[in-house]
Amino acid sequence: MSAAAPGTSKTGHSDVVQKKKKGPGALATAYLVIYNVVMTAGWLVIAVGLVRAYLARGSYHGLYYSIEKPLKFFQTGALLEILHCAVGIVPSSVVLTGFQVMSRVFLTWAVTHSVREVQSEDSVLLFVTAWTVTEIIRYSFYTFSLLNHLPYLIKWARYTFFFALYPMGVTGELLTIYAALPFVQKTGLYSITLPNKYNFSFDYYTFLILTMISYIPLFPQLYFHMIRQRKKVLGHVDDYSKVE
Repeated sequence: MSAAAPGTSKTGHSDVVQKKKKGPGALATAYLVIYNVVMTAGWLVIAVGLVRAYLARGSYHGLYYSIEKPLKFFQTGALLEILHCAVGIVPSSVVLTGFQVMSRVFLTWAVTHSVREVQSEDSVLLFVTAWTVTEIIRYSFYTFSLLNHLPYLIKWARYTFFFALYPMGVTGELLTIYAALPFVQKTGLYSITLPNKYNFSFDYYTFLILTMISYIPLFPQLYFHMIRQRKKVLGHVDDYSKVE
C-alpha cells in the first residue's frame, strides 16, 4: 500500500508501533543519516522531474516516463529498510516493514514495469505523486530526528498529510492493478500452467485480484492506526491550542 502508518521511532523507517529501546550507536546513526539524506534527495529528484515534465508538456498525461528510472531506483532502495530492522539498528518489525516495502516494490516492478500498457494510465501518476510527497516528508522526518533537530512543520506534515495522501495512493494503486488485469489475463504474464515437472500452477491474474481484495481489511487498519499515532504525537499540541 502507498502511505504507511507513521511510527514513533526517530530512527525507524517502518510506520509501525515501535518498542522502547535505546537508539543506534554513533556509526549506525551516521549511516542512517546518510541513507535518509540520500533517499530524501532521491525523492526530491523525482518531484522535480514530475514538475519539469509537466511544465514542458503542459499536460500530466504520461509523466511516469520522465521519472521511471529514479522511481525504480529509489523505491527499490527502500529494501534496505528491511535489512535495517533485521540487524537491529532500527527498532521496527521486520515482518511489517517487509510487507510495507515489498508492496510498493511489487507495484513498481511486477505491475507498472511488467505491464507497460498501464504506464500511461493517470492512476500511475496518482500513486507516484502520493508516494513522492509522502517519502520526502518521511525521510526528512527521520533525518532531522536522528540529528535531534526536528522542525515542528515537518513533524506536523508527517502526521497530517496522510489524511489525503494515503487514500490518494491506495486509489492509484488499486486502479493501476485493475487496469493491468486484462493484459495479464491475455498474455498469461507470470502464470504457470499444468502440466509441468513440478506439478505446480500459478495464476498471476487471480493473484492480482486477491491482492486488490486484501486492501479491504488492510486499508482501514493502517489508516486508523495513523490517526491514533497522530493523536499520540500531536494530540497534546492540539489540546493546548484549544485551551488557548
